[in-house]
Amino acid sequence: MKLLFSVLISFSVSFFCIAQEDEEQAGRTAPNFILENLDGDFVELNEEIGDGPLLLCFWATWCKPCLEELIEFQKLFNEYKEKGFKMLAISTDSERTVAKVKPFAKSKEYNFPVLFDTNSDVARIYYAFAIPYSVLLNKNGTIVYSHMGYMRGDEMVMRDKVKQLFEQ
Repeated sequence: MKLLFSVLISFSVSFFCIAQEDEEQAGRTAPNFILENLDGDFVELNEEIGDGPLLLCFWATWCKPCLEELIEFQKLFNEYKEKGFKMLAISTDSERTVAKVKPFAKSKEYNFPVLFDTNSDVARIYYAFAIPYSVLLNKNGTIVYSHMGYMRGDEMVMRDKVKQLFEQ
């Protein structure tokens, strides 16, 4: 019983620390990275910044909440892409499941870049310790919002944040 209680306390403290780091992201300049896309080309974050808000979405093919979130983010991307909104879907699939990423993305007809972060190097520098994890940047490359997890309705918060960035 004591062991179970200790484990629960440790998990609660760890979750609080992750959530706290999540809040501390706002105002930080987004660290640059270069990742490979589905076509084998390299995409550099700094080259994508500047036209409008940019959403980084950390996900994996085995993560059901990630897949639900991507459906909603696809709608958001389609709504704002003509205004300069960009989205980079960063797959954190490991060597074991990375082969599923390209067929999955093609079957869903994603029209935003899907990138590979197989070793989770980029995920670590963005404190994406759990997925789905979303990071919204303004047109200057500053992190304005980050969110861990997905529940129905979270996409509305992101939509409001993107809309606010276009109104500034």
